[in-house]
Amino acid sequence: MRHSFFCIDSHTCGNPVRVVAGGGPLLPHLPIAERREIFVRDHDWIRQALMFEPRGHDVMSGAIIYPAFRDDCDFAALFIEVSGCLPMCGAGTIGLSTVVIEEGLVRPKTPGTLSIETPAGRVDVRYEMDGDFVRSVRLFNVASYLYSADVEVDVPGVGRLVVDIAYGGNFYAVVEPQRHWQGLDGMTASEIVSLSQKLRTALAEVCDPVHPEDDRIRGVHHAIWCDRPTNENADGRGAVFYGDKAIDRSPGGTGTSARMAQLHGKGRLKVGDTYRNESLIGTVFDGQIEAAAKVGHHEGIMPSIGAWARITGHNTIFVDDRDPLAHGFQIR
Repeated sequence: MRHSFFCIDSHTCGNPVRVVAGGGPLLPHLPIAERREIFVRDHDWIRQALMFEPRGHDVMSGAIIYPAFRDDCDFAALFIEVSGCLPMCGAGTIGLSTVVIEEGLVRPKTPGTLSIETPAGRVDVRYEMDGDFVRSVRLFNVASYLYSADVEVDVPGVGRLVVDIAYGGNFYAVVEPQRHWQGLDGMTASEIVSLSQKLRTALAEVCDPVHPEDDRIRGVHHAIWCDRPTNENADGRGAVFYGDKAIDRSPGGTGTSARMAQLHGKGRLKVGDTYRNESLIGTVFDGQIEAAAKVGHHEGIMPSIGAWARITGHNTIFVDDRDPLAHGFQIR
């Protein structure tokens, strides 16, 4: 059998976002968090086929569009990438929003705004048009917070690192320059990947964060390595690691949210402050702390992220069961 998927490819400030507009599996009309569990259990081969080689690559990410279960949302989305089916993806939401508006896939209840049902909760988006095109998107992300500060972990071949664990839609290890890690200058992407893999493995032995309002969201699967900016219009720079060996080409939406939550939790940013985060390729996300929030017993923030995305093409992808590599592969 040959399966067909109609995809609209885009990128958000450099990071790929493949939007599956047709061919996604039919799922029961349930909250999207429950549909995510069904997708992971029964249909993860679709994620692998569309994200892994030979149809994708090590940093591929995307989203599948579904009708909303919640009455207060315009539509729902599952976020897929090489690492799995995520609760939330900031860069993915910005690319997804640009695609659905420019391609006419969704008619928002209120022009200029979108409300998206994600597994992490409702996410609101405000977008600005330039004729028929989306000029910019501001994502109002889920409540974010500093889960644990100054976690010490011994990383083989590196030494002891002190990291903060913060949540911005996914849990992150937030790393700043210190004795055994001098910063991003001079590091290659492959060196960041190798270091991130070691850090994540070591952290799994000492830390297993669980979201206080949804125990399906747990574990540190991402890292953001922070340093001084090279762009004079930025406040900081970060390299976001995810998957097995992926470095986000954008500054990372959930990563920037986690970074602002970490800085707020340590008293270095306050409500109303902005934080412009630079990626490894020099693109910038315009972050802002919109309000204070409470997440379980944690003091947190409501972050927003401003950025842009561009559509790169239409892509009809075939997955042929006769193909021995139908469900994709990764070289480790």
